[in-house]
Amino acid sequence: MSVFAISDLHLPLGIDKPMNVFGPRWENYVDRLRENWQNIVGENDVVIMPGDISWATYLEDSLRDFEYLSALNGIKIILKGNHDYWWTTMNKLNVFAKKNGFDTIKFVHNNCYIYKSGGKTLAICGTRGWNIAKENSTDEDKRLFLREKERMILSLESATSAKPDEIIAAMHYPPVEKNGLNRDFIQIFKEYGVKTCVYGHLHAAAQDFAVQGDVDGVKLILVASDYLKFVPKLIRG
Repeated sequence: MSVFAISDLHLPLGIDKPMNVFGPRWENYVDRLRENWQNIVGENDVVIMPGDISWATYLEDSLRDFEYLSALNGIKIILKGNHDYWWTTMNKLNVFAKKNGFDTIKFVHNNCYIYKSGGKTLAICGTRGWNIAKENSTDEDKRLFLREKERMILSLESATSAKPDEIIAAMHYPPVEKNGLNRDFIQIFKEYGVKTCVYGHLHAAAQDFAVQGDVDGVKLILVASDYLKFVPKLIRG
């Protein structure tokens, strides 16, 4: 089993919202992603997908996007992004997946995904995250940031009973500011033994300021699809 990650697919198959308006790097990206994915991801591999999966507003409008994902190799572990307006309750998401035969698509929200292979247990935990709360943040931003920290802890706690050999955390928003300050999530990761966190959300010029590499013993990896040139990033071989 190998573990890959890629986020921010912004699939437009259910609605007419092409991404090429954001620049030439997005030209024909749906077909390019499919080809790249199928060339490197195996049937038993895991692909972590931390948010902004589909442009659909409602779950029923995302059907074609999920049919596209379902046809791709591997087990897809999906978290919520800030543009995933189709996201609803976990019960409705699981019913939707079961009804349509999307057996290789799993959702993480206040829970975790446990995968066992070769005598090892891997836990994939995560949450959406939010803009890092600072002194001048609005009360609403502070509230949402605190809630996302609590959801990350809930996800990590849900993995403890499995006694995993490794935990990989996933977030949509970056876990630290562009200057590496405000490390609330990093502290949570350290408390639960998380060594790797993948995240997305950043596009275009914002990617130049992405914090990557070791931060207090936690390896941060930006996996936004356009940053990766639509090639899933190998996290564990």
